[in-house]
Amino acid sequence: MSERPVLAITMGDAAGIGPEITLKALTDATLYDDARPLVIGSLAALQDIQSRLDIPVSLQRVSGPSDASYTAGTVNVLDLDNIDVSKLTLGEVQAQCGQAAFEYVQRAVELANAGEVDAVVTAPINKEALRAANVPYIGHTEMFADLQHVKSEMTMFLIQNVRIFFLTRHVPLIEACRQIADTDFVHAGIVRAYRALESLVTAKPRLAVAGLNPHSGEGGLLGREEVESIRPAVERAVAQGMDVVGPVPADSVFHFARQGQYDAVLSLYHDQGHIAAKVMDFEKTVSITLGLPTLRTSVDHGTAFDIAGKGLASAVSMVEAIRAAIRYAPNYRPV
Repeated sequence: MSERPVLAITMGDAAGIGPEITLKALTDATLYDDARPLVIGSLAALQDIQSRLDIPVSLQRVSGPSDASYTAGTVNVLDLDNIDVSKLTLGEVQAQCGQAAFEYVQRAVELANAGEVDAVVTAPINKEALRAANVPYIGHTEMFADLQHVKSEMTMFLIQNVRIFFLTRHVPLIEACRQIADTDFVHAGIVRAYRALESLVTAKPRLAVAGLNPHSGEGGLLGREEVESIRPAVERAVAQGMDVVGPVPADSVFHFARQGQYDAVLSLYHDQGHIAAKVMDFEKTVSITLGLPTLRTSVDHGTAFDIAGKGLASAVSMVEAIRAAIRYAPNYRPV
């Protein structure tokens, strides 16, 4: 690990707010004190947004991490030259943008695998644009997992002092419930989350597992998952020496975490944790993908096509994602 980690920042879908928030974030000179940011994207698309919105940075094309200057005020761009700006319509789903966004991730993974970058930070991509380009992935997590040959990646959200892990994510709710009914599956998720906390946060973490059903099932009256799979998985983890509690009713567990009772919460499905996080602080929620060979952090919002190119997008989440990469990259290891 270098003294200042090299961060590959993928600019996301060119028709969305990714280029805007990337450039706006890198107007923060303090980020250069702690990191060496390298944007992977389309120089032409970035120049277009920089000119439209008069963002006070200069853009510099570089051939790779070793070719960049990493000085405040200058944004280093590894230009894949894969967006035809004359055909780019901001705020609309376009196949060229979906394909280009995927290529930025591919290049970031290549650099990470070669040890040329210490972490990857991603701006938002659009699932419909990926589909229009026939890219065979639904989102970033699936891309990274496949490209880096990982089968057990896990997502962690960071919001203020709260960390939220996700046992299941991009699956229909009925499929999430089917998976949660498997004690071994729940136990494996608990172990991955706990080991990640040991690596990144503290040697003796305390993890809470959220309940699935109202009031955590009321002893089986409102659902059997807590009794038959979730609690047995928690008990198995405790028997292995982990400080794990649960299932804790989902309507209170995130509040308790915010009060400092737990180092993290294991959310059982996508919206359970997403809603809690975004109510706490929509703009500052950061997504971190664990289990990959290289740390990956991301904003936790979409491409916002409705405001693309209008100068209205906030870069707060992108700044927080960069800061999270700076914070966690030095101690990161796959779990």
